[in-house]
Parts: sequence; structure tokens; C-alpha cells
Amino acid sequence: MKIGILSDTHKKEKRSQKVVDLLVKNGAEFLIHAGDVVKTEMLDQLVETTLPYVAVYGNNDAHLHAVHNEYNLVQEPHYFKLAKTKFKLMHLPFFMSPDAEVIVYGHTHTFDCEFNNGTLFLNPGEACARNKPVSECVMLEITNTHFNITYYARELKTKKFREQHFSFERTKHV
Repeated sequence: MKIGILSDTHKKEKRSQKVVDLLVKNGAEFLIHAGDVVKTEMLDQLVETTLPYVAVYGNNDAHLHAVHNEYNLVQEPHYFKLAKTKFKLMHLPFFMSPDAEVIVYGHTHTFDCEFNNGTLFLNPGEACARNKPVSECVMLEITNTHFNITYYARELKTKKFREQHFSFERTKHV
């Protein structure tokens, strides 16, 4: 299963849309937004893909409680199962205990991909390109034996996303 992951879209609708379009084009079957959505327009972008998705509240998303029932918004830490894999989703990296196979977080605006003792820690970086002139996201492909990650990064004023690939053998087989 291919899972598109983005975070920290903030107020950058066009950058967010480019990231969502890239993930969909590359075969995402599910979308995860790791918080700091900021605008309902970003949630609408997820809905308009018609893919299932989940978005966690970030530290800049308190106002989105007003539309909580209209979108698949969750509070952190949020546990769920997808592709026979236990996930923990959060925005703030406060709940980093390895109590899931995949831990997705945002907030730092920095891409991170680490595999420790059977747990994948994954931060897709910033879609908004606020802290650096790069818009980022991640595709996580889950197989029975591996976690395959593609990190996408697009420098502002360029059209093409560059890719970097990582693969980890699952130690907790389903």
C-alpha cells in the first residue's frame, strides 16, 4: 500500500496542492497530514482527491475545531491500523515512544526518516517551504517485508521534485 504523507502546509495553498497532486500522481492510496493544516482549503484538497485520509491537529490548528465534524481531523497521539500496520500520528514530537510500527509526526519542518528496533519514525518535512525554500513530502510504501520511503523535495521556482529513496526491512512481520 502507498501512503502519501505531508505536514505543515500553513497558509500556502498552491504549494500544498502541488504536494497533494504529486502524491496522488505517484499512486497514493491513502493520505496523512501531520498537522499545521491551518486553512480549511488544505483539508478540501485532501477531500477532493476522493482518497481516504486522516489529518491531525497541529499547534496552529485550534480554530479548526469549528469544522471538526466536516473532516477527518484527529487529536494527537492518534493510533490507527492501515495495511496491517499500527500507526501513531501526531504533530508535536512529544509522544515518540516506539509503541507503533510507524510513527508519523510534523512540527519541526525537517525531513526525518529513521528505523530503530522495528519502528519507523517519519517526518515528511514542510510542504509550505516556510523555514527553507523547499517544499517537501513523503510516500511510504508498505509491503509484507519492507517499508519503502520516497522523499520528495522541490526547490521554490522549480517545477520538478527531486527524489531520495530509503528502504527498511520490517522486523515485526504481519
